[in-house]
Amino acid sequence: MRKTFKSILLFAGLLTCTCACQSNKQEPLSDVINRSLDVATQQSILMAKALEDQEGRLPTTTNKDGKLKTSNYSWWCSGFFPGELWYLYENNPTAELKKYAEMYTSRVEPAKNVTNNHDVGFMLYCSFGNGFRLTKNPHYLDVMTTGAKSLATRYRPEIGLIRSWDFNKDKWQYPVIIDNMMNLEFLSFIAKETGDSFYSDMINSHAKKTMEHHFRPDYSSYHVISYDTITGLPHAKNTHQGYADESAWARGQAWAVYGYTMMARETGDNAYLEHAKKVAEFIMNHPNMPEDKVPYWDFNAPDIPNTVRDASSAAIIASALIELSQLDKTAQSKQYLNYAIDQIRSLASPVYLAEPGTNNNFVLMHSTGHLPGNSEVDVPLSYADYYFVEALLRLKKLI
Repeated sequence: MRKTFKSILLFAGLLTCTCACQSNKQEPLSDVINRSLDVATQQSILMAKALEDQEGRLPTTTNKDGKLKTSNYSWWCSGFFPGELWYLYENNPTAELKKYAEMYTSRVEPAKNVTNNHDVGFMLYCSFGNGFRLTKNPHYLDVMTTGAKSLATRYRPEIGLIRSWDFNKDKWQYPVIIDNMMNLEFLSFIAKETGDSFYSDMINSHAKKTMEHHFRPDYSSYHVISYDTITGLPHAKNTHQGYADESAWARGQAWAVYGYTMMARETGDNAYLEHAKKVAEFIMNHPNMPEDKVPYWDFNAPDIPNTVRDASSAAIIASALIELSQLDKTAQSKQYLNYAIDQIRSLASPVYLAEPGTNNNFVLMHSTGHLPGNSEVDVPLSYADYYFVEALLRLKKLI
């Protein structure tokens, strides 16, 4: 009865939003979703065809000279494009989309043996995970099981966290970045498929210690916490890709709200849900959030409003808030959903959504990867497209 009642409230909220949108002569939400998915499908097929004969290559972003930049399986973004294809196939199960989803997923398979970074979850779960969900191909599960063992080599029980990076050893002993929360969904899946409690113990330890040490009193997140390998306690707190150590790097906040929303879903632990809600409130109520709800690259960038946006953060946040609205049982759930809808409308506008055949066949424009490093500034990014399509599908299933 409670679930039914909440569904009625959710439908009423969506209906209210739709009526309000129509009264303001806004495009109906269902049209926004379908139009955006159509653009994503067109762009992704164009991208797939453009790289079809380039063995092992996967799209990442646009170079400084405006040309398409690709990678092989070893780049942390390798799983996003095949994952996007699987999502689009789920929405419109054509033979062409399945062919390309399988083709580009196969290009990521060598990542199952990667042990020198924490991004195996991104690489394999977005690609093989979505593929297995939709096809139940047993080979996909075998690949992920091997990959989980590789990722687990980066976990030290005495510290209780999965190590993120191996570089800057003169600065960091055992660095853990907020992004690493996103890889826990992969390990949770493997724990449930294999029944191996080692993985579930690992993800809970990592999530709880990150919750304890990564966040400031206002629930903003540092990017990097480095742990002393003897005491297991933090010895450095930095924000490597943000404006300053004490600033709120936009994508870091996005990973945080997504990661803890996911952990609440995977474990049913209310502590994770409450933490996700606090992070969401920090994001939603921040005075430097632009009117269109697509964040500047850092909430504390000194040159706001004359600085670049990060559409990837908006896509990740929107996807997280849609799910959070379904997990939360309070009146706030409607606020999360409405905020995500506003973000989707902005991303689906001509300001951010590319015209088919442009933008090197990426879907979204105006994302920022690493501004302090002068890398991927105001460009399309493969993970922006992935989480945008994911958010669209999550919203489509609700309405």
